[in-house]
Parts: sequence; structure tokens; C-alpha cells
Amino acid sequence: MRRVLPALLALPALLGLVACDAAAGTPGATPATGCGPATAVVTDTDVVPVGGDPGSSLPATVDSADGTTVTVNDASRILAVNLYGSIAEIVFSLGLGGRVIGRDTSTTFAAAAHLPVVTPAGHDLAAEAVLRLNPTVVLADTSIGPPEVLTQLRRAGIPVVLIDDEQSLAAIPRNIRAIAAALGVPAAGELLVSRVEAEIAEARRSASADGPPLRIAFLYVRGTAGVYLIGGKGAGSDEMIRAIGATDAGTEIGLSRFRPLTSEGLINAAPDVILVMTDGLESVKGVDGLLALPGVGQTPAGQHRRIVDMDDGMLLSFGARTGRTIQALADAVHRPCT
Repeated sequence: MRRVLPALLALPALLGLVACDAAAGTPGATPATGCGPATAVVTDTDVVPVGGDPGSSLPATVDSADGTTVTVNDASRILAVNLYGSIAEIVFSLGLGGRVIGRDTSTTFAAAAHLPVVTPAGHDLAAEAVLRLNPTVVLADTSIGPPEVLTQLRRAGIPVVLIDDEQSLAAIPRNIRAIAAALGVPAAGELLVSRVEAEIAEARRSASADGPPLRIAFLYVRGTAGVYLIGGKGAGSDEMIRAIGATDAGTEIGLSRFRPLTSEGLINAAPDVILVMTDGLESVKGVDGLLALPGVGQTPAGQHRRIVDMDDGMLLSFGARTGRTIQALADAVHRPCT
């Protein structure tokens, strides 16, 4: 399930502020009881480097997440790919964007938009497309594959460094340091860690709301593919929900990672708010389509149309812009309609 599910999570790019549907709720109502649908939007999606290209101190010998020791001798042509776009986001934030030669379909921020795509079939790497770009180092994680392609690249003499694919706030500093070490820029890595940790801490401080924590259920839905899942502990969505001072409803009923959505399970979870990705919401024909799914309309969230959507590109990316994601999500969930 862990390997299959990420292949379902297509992650485009993100947009601008928070909008409550005042027509769907009562002016001045609390977010849990009358605000209606809302969209969480990040106003500034630019990737901001911590400085110019710092130059690399190489060779660098590092431990890849698959247990392999890898030596990087040249970081002049970097290919940074994974399901979420977070590895490329970190590389650009380190000031190394000018060295990146290709991208995955989830890396859609403006600074990388001109790069050729090496995942033409959704989120599977094409070995030929990678080899044509002649990378001197490839950074990836297990959310992208197939593994045979990564093995083929190593056999071709290209250093492939796998980064831990844990989807959590705690993993972000570790991943930044691992990427910075592999590229020979540890000092830039520490600068980025300090900035990201400060942004996340500030977002979490401002994200709290008065009253008891809201219960939020994250639903991964793809109506066109007939995929309907609910997140629980370790899904990544639980981390974002806790970051805004709310309770993850899936975790509370004992779910882990992603599980098939059932009417009984969702009713038992009793979410005050349902969180979905924007593309997923569109795939079920909007809020009305989501409310028509079994069990959704019987929850407090369904009864009050408290559906919050957020664009796929940042909600579960856990990268250098996560502080902005937390702030936008908190605004959408906690801000009452006016």
C-alpha cells in the first residue's frame, strides 16, 4: 500500500489566499458550524534561495536512504525528482537552481517550469529521458520509480542518492541536511534549516484557534479513477492537521496511513471539517459531488458543508515552503466567514 498509494497522488502547483463561501454559511459563524466551503491558497509560491550558488565542496560521500554509500564527485548537473516536488524545491532553495537540468511532473513552481520533464508517464521515471540529460547526480526517494530505473542509472555510473521519504514536519530538516550534504553545500543547508524551522514555528504559533480542537478528516478522492481513501496516522495529512491545532479524525478512530473510505468509518470519525485536494474535489464534481459520497453527508462537516480544499502541489509536499502551507491551511479552517 505504501508504494502504491504515492503513485496516485499527483501534485500540481499552488496559488493565492483563502476564500470562504459566504453564500454557503452565516456571516460571523464559527468555522465548524456555518462558514461553508473554503479554499486554502498560498499567496506566494515562489521558491526563495537562501543565497546565490555557494559552490560545492566535493567529493562528498553520503549514506543513501536505501543503505548504499554513495560518493558524489560532481554536482554541476543535478536531477532532483520525487512524487511531491519537495526535493527539487529544497535544491532550488539552497541556491542551486541553476544547476538543475530536469524535473518531475510535481515540480511546477515558476523557477523550474522551463525544465524538461523526466516523468512522462505520471510519476515513473523514463531512463532514456534521464540519460539524455547526462546528470552528474540524481536525488530521489522511494515515492518515485520504478526501482529498476534507479538501478539502471547507477549501473550507468550516475550517483543516485535516495532521500528518506517520511512525510512529516520533523523530516524536513533531516532531508534538507541530507540533500545539502550530497551536493557539498552543508553551510547553505544549515541556513535553509534555520529559515524553514522559523517559518514553521511562526505558522504554528499563529495557527491556533479558540475553543476545543476541530476534528478534521483528510479524504483522498479521485472520482475519475474510483479511488476514495481516508488518511490516518502517518499519512502526512495528519501532520498538517495537527500543525494547525486540530485533531486528525482518521487517527482518532485508529486508522494508519491511507485506508479505503467507508460510510461507517467516516460517520464514526465524525469530522467537523473535511480536507481534500483541489484536483480531487474537482474529480467528484465539486462540493455537491463530495457530499453525495457514502457517509459524507451524515458527518457534521457534511451537514454544514465544511469542506476545505487545498491545491495538490503543497499540501503534502513537506519542503522549504511548508510554513506557508500551514498558515494558509489554518486561515482556511479557522477563519470565520465575514
